[in-house]
Amino acid sequence: MADPRAAAIILAAGKGTRMKSHLPKVLHPIAGRPMIGHVLASLAPLGCAPIVVVVGPGMEAVSKAVAPNRTALQAEQLGTGHAALAAKAALGQREGDVLILYGDTPFISTETFEALLARRRAEDRPAAVVLGMRPGDPTGYGRLLVDGKGQLEAIVEHRDATAEERRIGLCNSGVMAVEGALLWDLLGEVGNDNAKGEYYLTDIVALARRRGRLAAAIEAPAEELVGINSRAELAAAEALLQDRLRARAMEGGATLIDPASVWFSFDTRLGCDVVIGPHVVFGPGVEVADGVIIRSFCDLEGARIEAGAEIGPFARLRPGSIIGPKAKVGNFVETKNTTLAAGAKANHLTYLGDTRVGEKTNVGAGTITCNYDGFGKYRTEIGAGAFIGSNSALVAPVTVGDGAIIAAGSVITQDVAADALAVGRGRQVEKSGWARLFREKKQASKQSRS
Repeated sequence: MADPRAAAIILAAGKGTRMKSHLPKVLHPIAGRPMIGHVLASLAPLGCAPIVVVVGPGMEAVSKAVAPNRTALQAEQLGTGHAALAAKAALGQREGDVLILYGDTPFISTETFEALLARRRAEDRPAAVVLGMRPGDPTGYGRLLVDGKGQLEAIVEHRDATAEERRIGLCNSGVMAVEGALLWDLLGEVGNDNAKGEYYLTDIVALARRRGRLAAAIEAPAEELVGINSRAELAAAEALLQDRLRARAMEGGATLIDPASVWFSFDTRLGCDVVIGPHVVFGPGVEVADGVIIRSFCDLEGARIEAGAEIGPFARLRPGSIIGPKAKVGNFVETKNTTLAAGAKANHLTYLGDTRVGEKTNVGAGTITCNYDGFGKYRTEIGAGAFIGSNSALVAPVTVGDGAIIAAGSVITQDVAADALAVGRGRQVEKSGWARLFREKKQASKQSRS
């Protein structure tokens, strides 16, 4: 539901030092999409306007990645409250609601954001609604103290909690929805009188209650609130999302022979009755129609595979590949910016770049289209019903007509007419007895030296 009353602040200024990377933490990909891209995708159905992403110094790449959304600079890392306050100029004064979330917490669902906003707008109108979770191990998390009416009384940090409070399973995620009219006043009152000397966003709950306003908490599954601060946590998040994508693929009618070995992109689209063998990797931008078979050890990115086609094993489809209905791409075949029309075949050891292959054409083993001369890329056009002999090189730009035959081992540098035979190789010469004379000569020479 588009909701113009809501705005959002995404805190993404953390340096991510534990990642030990030159790439900003929130740009590390999960299932082919930067983690902050997952956050923006979950927010998109809400229609929040504006969305302000708080970045740190030197994070121009993040600003570019989140465009056209606004960005705000947190020049110093002084805590989450300080980071949220950095969005004030970009966000401006708000009468509606403001969601505050994190760029390194990529799995919160749209439904959870909707629930946060709905609770904020409930009849008792809490000033802030905090998103809680129940992790398997709550050590280190602040606890949410909630009364019997679901109102949030306090947030107690783990180190300050009593033994009884530590037994509370409901923990603070840091994500919240806040009444926009109060947000900047509350953030302006947050102090840094604590061990770290930082300004904590969660302090606004206590500040709102001092004003006589209510606060509330809702729960979300702990899996949605996975935060990522290290390479190990990134790998764990990848595994979590891959499990979801595999389950979704099978629920949609695809057969995965060995689900745990298949890796999907966030945007992989599969038809029904698709069969996927072990160790297949999908990069971004792959669409697979009904009844396609993808055999083991294939790598696909930016490709469309139409109904009934067969791919692999050990095939690589690169961006711009379109594999037509019932076409076949076999073992150790690579395509890039190439279309195989219906029923076309390239079964073995072939490279097709910047090429169109017509219907029912057979491309023999070891064929390559030579599409690059070191400076530019050029196209090869192969007509319908043609036959390209094994170990042929088609030097682009070149056109092979319908029904033409290219003799095995040919290098084709000129267009070939429809239904013609093209032979582009040296004539075979046979010298009778030459091999025997050669051996005798070499043997005699060897004996004379010994």
